[in-house]
Amino acid sequence: MRSLRTGLSLVSLLSGLALLVPASTASAADVPLRDLAAAKGKVMGTAVTGSKLTGAYGDLAGAQFNSLTPGNAMKWGSVEPTRGSYNWAEADQIVNFAEAHGQQVRGHTLVWHSQNPSWLTNGTWTAAQLSQLMNDHIALEVGRYKGRLAAWDVVNEPFNEDGTYRQTLWYNGLGTGYIAQALTAARAADPAARLYINDYNVEGVNAKSTALYNLVKSLKEQGVPIDGVGLQAHLIVGQVPSTLQQNIQRFADLGVDVAITELDIRMTLPSDSAKLAQQAADYKAVMKACVAVARCAGVTVWGFTDSDSWIPSTFPGEGAATPYDENYTPKPAYYAIAEALGGTTTPPPTGACAAAYSVTSQWDSGFTGQVKISCSGAALSSWKVGWTYGAGQRITQAWNATCTQSGAAVSCSNAAYNGTVPDGGSVTFGFNASWSGSNPVPAVTLE
Repeated sequence: MRSLRTGLSLVSLLSGLALLVPASTASAADVPLRDLAAAKGKVMGTAVTGSKLTGAYGDLAGAQFNSLTPGNAMKWGSVEPTRGSYNWAEADQIVNFAEAHGQQVRGHTLVWHSQNPSWLTNGTWTAAQLSQLMNDHIALEVGRYKGRLAAWDVVNEPFNEDGTYRQTLWYNGLGTGYIAQALTAARAADPAARLYINDYNVEGVNAKSTALYNLVKSLKEQGVPIDGVGLQAHLIVGQVPSTLQQNIQRFADLGVDVAITELDIRMTLPSDSAKLAQQAADYKAVMKACVAVARCAGVTVWGFTDSDSWIPSTFPGEGAATPYDENYTPKPAYYAIAEALGGTTTPPPTGACAAAYSVTSQWDSGFTGQVKISCSGAALSSWKVGWTYGAGQRITQAWNATCTQSGAAVSCSNAAYNGTVPDGGSVTFGFNASWSGSNPVPAVTLE
């Protein structure tokens, strides 16, 4: 799961050639996204992977978002892989992290056709048995986190694209009534949690979203507990539905909340400035549609960094779908989100960070080189530089960085202890190398 890094231009320095490098997490919105959203009464959430909630990933997840959704940790196949044998470790970790950082948690998901344990999907169940299994699962999982979760995606993806019911274990075994049953069971297990039906390709007005609308209307009329609808919003650059706000509003007019629950906006790789600009405009449009409707509870991005995105493995050749690149650098989409929430942003100035190559000493068959990476007006959480030698030079030893050479091409990345370059600060690494005949200074590039 990798996105392409943006190519960077070169500028001259007296000591060699300098490299423009991207600003890291320090160059973000002037006010964190979570605070901007809270000021408008909205949620700004992200899906997370529990094992990654440390370091820069954990810092960003805690600082920028006021709601967390477990990406996989609360799905049935994760919590009960073997019947009667439970694994709550990652789910507990995410809930504990959220509570420590003053965040809500959105439970995801209780009743779905996918990511169920094999013992459930391969079993032969009577309707009564299947009904009991569903009730027991909801009672156990929702009950475990009673009072600690703000909302649950109770039923996930019940419809086909044409608005008919998806043929699933639940529909085939229990009929359409499984949805009302699941919602009723969830309300009994935690009366305070907001209960949602969640689906994809229902962002605009279409056959599928109209089927969902009619279902919610019917459930409300029957007195079934339903508090909201989740519009997943796995979108494609340039294809935000024109009827998004209208669709949000028509659900709100039914007396339910609406949440954008899994927003990402993918593009065909490689990314470039035009695609990133369109992606930013698309993120802004989605955010503004939610801000414009009082009962839109907020927006959750499905992972905030490209390194934690499901898109590349599911849609080969596509990616770069989240607000941060894989190095946790804010993309134009990040600033667009902040602006849609009423914030002001200060994008990192061009050339705020630079890397300079110099030769510090030289003798008949070798030399010592140094690269200095410095920042002014931005900061870095990691770095990687590269160059190509033009006269057969070979690196023999390096310190304060990990360097590899293949032919004439050299690539160096930070050591574990010196990846951070603060605003106004610098780091250096050095190396010894051999040469013969001449030792021209190479042009440094970002890999």
